[in-house]
Amino acid sequence: MTAKDFRRIALQLPGAIEGAHMAHPDFRINKKIFASLHADGVWGVVMLTPEQQQDLIADAADTFKPAAGAWGRKGCTMVLLEKVDKKTLEVAIKTAWENKAPRV
Repeated sequence: MTAKDFRRIALQLPGAIEGAHMAHPDFRINKKIFASLHADGVWGVVMLTPEQQQDLIADAADTFKPAAGAWGRKGCTMVLLEKVDKKTLEVAIKTAWENKAPRV
């Protein structure tokens, strides 16, 4: 997968918009960031719960890792785009979106 694929998947979700902070793109629902792309285009980030993060890492440790420091301990998860398959990336991004989307 590529940064372009990541962006396309994120923006397909209902209500998702692209913004930016700290010199890289982010993806938001209801003004809350659910995913972002590193400026290098090599890594994506999904905002998960610590439990969701552990599950992804257990299934694909070569693809997912916690972000550094407190962010990572809270579930902020890095995804290596060249290693992740489309289905897994779609699930990870949708899960992050669901974590931030308004409850209906």
